[in-house]
Amino acid sequence: MKGIKKRIKKYDTIVIARHIGADPDALGAQFALKEMINNYYPKKKVYAVGSPAYRFRFMGTLDRIDDIDKNSLLIALDTPDLKRIDGINIDDYAEVIKIDHHPFIEKYASIELIDDTASSTCQIILEFLNTCRYKITKSMAKNLYLGIVADTNRFLHDYTTSKTFDLVSKLIKDTNIDFTSFYKELYNRPISEVKFQGYIYQNINLTDNGVAYIKITDDMLKEFGVDSASCGNMINDLNYVNEVLIWVFFSYDVKSNLIRANIRSRGPAINELASFYGGGGHKFASGARLQSFEQADNLIKDLDLLLENYLDVNNE
Repeated sequence: MKGIKKRIKKYDTIVIARHIGADPDALGAQFALKEMINNYYPKKKVYAVGSPAYRFRFMGTLDRIDDIDKNSLLIALDTPDLKRIDGINIDDYAEVIKIDHHPFIEKYASIELIDDTASSTCQIILEFLNTCRYKITKSMAKNLYLGIVADTNRFLHDYTTSKTFDLVSKLIKDTNIDFTSFYKELYNRPISEVKFQGYIYQNINLTDNGVAYIKITDDMLKEFGVDSASCGNMINDLNYVNEVLIWVFFSYDVKSNLIRANIRSRGPAINELASFYGGGGHKFASGARLQSFEQADNLIKDLDLLLENYLDVNNE
């Protein structure tokens, strides 16, 4: 962590990137780190970049870069592999740092701070700030807290540890944030999403082995007045259904002309299969972007086979 601090002090221009399809963990880490650098090194140019995430615009404003200085530092957050970095070419930078909590996929940075036991990248950033004795403001604390809460699904996931609670407790004590007030912004949603959620529950499909899935076309999204990101916002809602061990939501993303696949599991690890389909993530929470719904059918078959083998081994 001290090496990262030295690199931050060294470069006059710093760009902070994250993965495609921003979530609160990636955004919270971006904005908290940017604010810290701005506070301690006000003469530096610091940019938090990536495609806009309107659902989480309350967390901060992303920057645009028209021309990047070749002698700049890139810090890539929450992104285990090159292909998932949002809108950045690492060859444009003098040096690259990776900070991530996903299982290792590939090395692409000169410094790689990876802790796959951490609940979130926000947790790693919080630990980094504490270790290097940077002061954490209330706005930084809010973004870090939101990122941790979102990636742990309110501390329900099994990668939530005592360390997570220790860091969060210290954060609350040190900054005196009104953390319960943050949930409104994170979880409030329009009635259109509630109706859409009802549609998903009514039309979910189930394979013989217990893989639940649904395919959401652009016409369906338009009918309910929602976007493809809405599926990702409600993917965790099937976590406690007895008959379901793996579930996947497919939704057409008109902007990229791709099919988003949000995958979750309460049994077999799914991240390697997600990586095979051009995505990745955690053992029990992964995603991919597919070219067609026909490819989605292949993924369903592979997930069903994965679950069948898991059930055979575990006699379930």
